[in-house]
Amino acid sequence: DVPKATEPQGDSDGPRRGSLCDRHCATINNVQGDLGDLGCHQHRPRVPPALSPPSCCQQHSDEVCESCVVKTTLTAENVVEANKLSNNYKFGFKKWKSHVTARPWEDRSEIVKELYSDLNVIRGSGGSTVTCGNVLYLLLFGWWLSLLYVLVAATMFVTIVGASYGWLCWDLAGYFLWPFGKVIQKVEVPKSRRALGTCEAGVGESSALLSGPVPRRWRLWCWADARYWQRAGAVAWLCLGYPALVLAHGLVCVTAWLLIVLIPVAKLSARAAARILLLPPEQVLVRRLRMTEVPLEGEVILCCYRAVNPYYYKYAVDGINVFAVNLLPLVLVTLVLGYVDSHNHLTSSPVKFTLALLSIMPLSYYIGMAIASISAQSNFAVGAVVNATFGSITELTFYITALIKGSREGNRCYAEIVKSALTGTLVGCVLFVPGLCMVIGGIRHQEQRFNSRSAGVSSALLFLSVGGVFAPTLFSKVYGKLVCGECHNVTQNPLGHYLCHNCHFDLMENNGTLYYSHVQPLVYTVSLLLPAAYLIGLFFTLKTHSHIYDIHISDCHMPGHHHSAVVHWSRWRALVILLLSTLCMSACADLATEHISPILTNSTISQYFIGVTVLAMVPELPEIVNGIQFALQNNLSLSIEIGNCIAVQVCMLQIPILVLFTIFYPTNFTLVFSDLHVYASMFSVVLMNYIFMDGKCDYFQGTVLVMVYFILLAVYFFAPSPSGC
Repeated sequence: DVPKATEPQGDSDGPRRGSLCDRHCATINNVQGDLGDLGCHQHRPRVPPALSPPSCCQQHSDEVCESCVVKTTLTAENVVEANKLSNNYKFGFKKWKSHVTARPWEDRSEIVKELYSDLNVIRGSGGSTVTCGNVLYLLLFGWWLSLLYVLVAATMFVTIVGASYGWLCWDLAGYFLWPFGKVIQKVEVPKSRRALGTCEAGVGESSALLSGPVPRRWRLWCWADARYWQRAGAVAWLCLGYPALVLAHGLVCVTAWLLIVLIPVAKLSARAAARILLLPPEQVLVRRLRMTEVPLEGEVILCCYRAVNPYYYKYAVDGINVFAVNLLPLVLVTLVLGYVDSHNHLTSSPVKFTLALLSIMPLSYYIGMAIASISAQSNFAVGAVVNATFGSITELTFYITALIKGSREGNRCYAEIVKSALTGTLVGCVLFVPGLCMVIGGIRHQEQRFNSRSAGVSSALLFLSVGGVFAPTLFSKVYGKLVCGECHNVTQNPLGHYLCHNCHFDLMENNGTLYYSHVQPLVYTVSLLLPAAYLIGLFFTLKTHSHIYDIHISDCHMPGHHHSAVVHWSRWRALVILLLSTLCMSACADLATEHISPILTNSTISQYFIGVTVLAMVPELPEIVNGIQFALQNNLSLSIEIGNCIAVQVCMLQIPILVLFTIFYPTNFTLVFSDLHVYASMFSVVLMNYIFMDGKCDYFQGTVLVMVYFILLAVYFFAPSPSGC
């Protein structure tokens, strides 16, 4: 059946017509997959294109049908998630792919459920355990872990009182050599075995509970005083055997967790160290699993079938992606090395700069997650204020600290690096981010469509912002005086040709009359007009013309299966994380600018290239990942908006804030860019608008954008460094 059009609540344009065109266009949107972030797609009806009414555009005007094509239907599990999805389509709000609430367990796929399951589930048919991942475990951990258990077993046998733990380690040595297809159980010792009167039982006697021979370590309890041997053996175990094994399992756990795909091994080691090794040896049974023994009696503690699972990149801890969790210790290492080893006794400046730059990536993720959580749980006003305040905090923190350091040292190279980073962010978000999303999304989808009207708003703001930002530069080119540092006569003729180096337009002629009387007032005027234009764009897209996006939020659950929102981060928790991440971001940016000087001085690479690549794109990696995930879901509209919004914020918010900062804290930063920055930015914006003109794209158009971006990078790579650097 053709789904009915969802009626939005509180629409200022009045009730929507429940016409055949609406239903047809809702079907088109469902089939094409332009559904945004699907909370649980299995409840969404799949309608083939053949069932859509063919006479839609014959019954209604072209304007109605054109407007209904851009409708976007979103499904959400709860109100908080619906607010987050709606905020993704609002201009000026940070686009966030990950969920801010816990998804219902029944809506998860079987692959994701396996990621979060404990290693204590026995499968009906496990299949072969000889896989590449299991062999990798044997080569990385299995052989030496098993050898360590053998050595500990020998040590416990020597103590005599710990012989029962020796037999346990002997059994575990075989288990951890190849744990796949084996099971560790917690069993209760039969009362008949605890009585000293049954010590003379035969060696081959079986247990009815386990349907197998009695473990050897049970027979050790037939000695004179079981309680004495139990206490003495436990002391010997905790002093001689347990610490070494815990350290080994801890090393395995940390290493496997950092490798991500080996997280099952990390879970296996953590369970062994935290529970199995602390159990009395007579309660631990290790055995190979056979099909005829399913189900087993007794509690299953460990049962692992494979060591590698490539889908663990989806794994999250309290809503935080595992990559961000693993990179968080890097921030602590960076701060400790940066502020404790201030004289570079332990590491060099390039190493500290690299660590500080890499630490910005997880902090950007935490800032984005906190902003999305606060916005989803608050009203529109609070969300707009939070996004406007902290949306560009990552870039601004680095830029301001670099300008402060350059002002203190009297080095104008830092101002040029900031200009290169601003240009690199603009060019990268206009060309590389949407181009990469088109290429990756085009591999799965032959043709992708997006909302050309909403993209047109961002494109118009980009044209306006680029023109405003580079207006002082064009003004200086027209009225400034060209000054060259060194000129040579090539032809030895006074009227011949001269070869000049280090030429630039001097704005300080006649005591800076041109700059202070003409260029500087123009810079301040532009810095006031650009934020005003940004506010007008917000008012246009969010208030008066919000129908451009035409977002419909619907509940994907069947009647009687509604779920309340269980947020990962409450508003107060998200606010605390946001402030702490911002503080750590400031510290990492300070360390990066502190140790970038040797790289700028000793590197043979142009400072232009360092600014437009490393300093510009590394902080944007979380946004790039979000854009790729949206493109894979055939939601290219958000992928494009991610790049456009960042580029617009660079020109309309970040640059005016830097100009305002120079008023209160004088620096070498002036809003006059080099010719290379001007040409690269303007060409990128023109090319992007040409590609996005028809509202559809494929991987070839994305390849064009990416190739043009790499060509510009090659130009920056071979360009000489700025004069004076």
